[in-house]
Amino acid sequence: MEVDVHELPSGALTVTIDGRKVDVDVVALGVQLSVRIDGRVVDLTTEGTPPELGAVASGLRSYVRVESERELAAEAAKKGARKGGDLLVRSPMPGRIVKVFVKKGDHVEGGQALIVMEAMKMENEIKAKAACTIAEVHVATGATVESNAKLITLAP
Repeated sequence: MEVDVHELPSGALTVTIDGRKVDVDVVALGVQLSVRIDGRVVDLTTEGTPPELGAVASGLRSYVRVESERELAAEAAKKGARKGGDLLVRSPMPGRIVKVFVKKGDHVEGGQALIVMEAMKMENEIKAKAACTIAEVHVATGATVESNAKLITLAP
């Protein structure tokens, strides 16, 4: 089950559970949390440290993985995606392309910078994982991209 939680500037939460928006309110009561989900109140106790947590609610224990947007983006950047022999370099997060260092046909070495992308007021360098040739560049300087957008196609 995927639960997406965002804190609004007011402190209120917007929560979606498997794509369905739910009404949620959370109050800290010492080491417990009192959580109201769609009108139903559950006392919740957590154990461990993120990203792996144990959660005890209504006498039932579950283990959950809690990841921030930054952790999800870092994981997506590590994975990459293979499609039909070409390697797709995808955007690890939403942002703006600040600089593109390569063009179609360029040969790059592993660790060489391909793109600089700005996200959350930080510049992130996206690098080649291995030596390869640039098959296609899908973005230009100044472009705004969403998370997981196709940036560059590499040929091994």
